[in-house]
Amino acid sequence: MNSLAHYTDTGGASDHVFILCRMLGFRFCPRLRDFPDRRLASIEPPTSYGELMQPLFGRRIKTDVIRENWDDAMRLVASLQAGVVAPSVMLKKLAAYPRQNKLDLALQELGRIERTLFMLDWLESPDLRRHCLVGLNNGEQRHSLAQVICTFQQGRIAERSTEAQQFRASGLNLVIAAIVHWNSTYLADAIAHLQAAEEVIPAEWLAHTSPVSWEHISLSGDFLWDKAAATASGRRRLNLIQIRPAA
Repeated sequence: MNSLAHYTDTGGASDHVFILCRMLGFRFCPRLRDFPDRRLASIEPPTSYGELMQPLFGRRIKTDVIRENWDDAMRLVASLQAGVVAPSVMLKKLAAYPRQNKLDLALQELGRIERTLFMLDWLESPDLRRHCLVGLNNGEQRHSLAQVICTFQQGRIAERSTEAQQFRASGLNLVIAAIVHWNSTYLADAIAHLQAAEEVIPAEWLAHTSPVSWEHISLSGDFLWDKAAATASGRRRLNLIQIRPAA
């Protein structure tokens, strides 16, 4: 998947994530709840920006640390791109390193630069703020679907062994993928039906549709896969019955 942006809430935001996402080719776009409490980072002394701007800045960027550890940072990014190490594993290791670790400090300084650029774009661009909110809501909708599927286990994986937990999580992802695939397929059919009926569907509306919905799907009961496969006869027809709201 060629991602262009990664959306999270404040809990998933750190300076390491800011720079690693940028160096891997996409942008990190969190919704920062504590935005007013964060300070901008600069290479020049904060006094260079005038007395009014000076309170907005924190400490200066340590450019010497970045220069000394640039090659190691490039090797780390190359390892992540090649799949030699998982980004989640590396972020955990960086968080566990002592504060004197040079690579950790260099990534932190680079991340402060990227975070500052993001914060400035956030202040200047209403479109960026809107896209971050929409992207975060899409992720939350996916989490809500996973919670609904796991409702009988109260949204928790009860298995104790790692293998059983991975098996349960893989099954959950499979069900979510099946629902998204079903919805995506029939959303396309619904759009084609409306267009054939000469209904006007503005292209910008399609950006606000989401295949992550489950109100029309039964999530409890017994699923007879063999019987369903034996009786399957192509795709289902669209349900064109209009449901009128009660008076």
